[in-house]
Amino acid sequence: MFKKIGDALRRFLYGRYGMDELGAALLIAGLVLMLLGRFWMALFVLPAYAATFYELYRAYSKNFPARRRENAWFLRLIAPLRDRQNRYLRCPKCRQSIRVPRGKGRIRIRCPKCGEQFEKKT
Repeated sequence: MFKKIGDALRRFLYGRYGMDELGAALLIAGLVLMLLGRFWMALFVLPAYAATFYELYRAYSKNFPARRRENAWFLRLIAPLRDRQNRYLRCPKCRQSIRVPRGKGRIRIRCPKCGEQFEKKT
């Protein structure tokens, strides 16, 4: 009996997107908001359920390109928070994002896209 249930579940989940970094973040945020809503304010309950249901929707989705775009957007958003060895600056002329090492003091930076040179503290 359990083998049939396991086989049916495996067939259902075949071709589904599953979990990624954005899904894990949504799940954790949903759980934290549920705990806050339970012990502190009921105001957090609705966003908690919304985050959890959106994560489940993403996990069971078969639209791989859309889920990959969403995850790539999320990873670009949190990249500066995860990278503690580098600092991300913007060129004042062309707005190109430039990665420079942290802790080097005041340095002259040359934009690889437009060639503009400017000084910033890292």
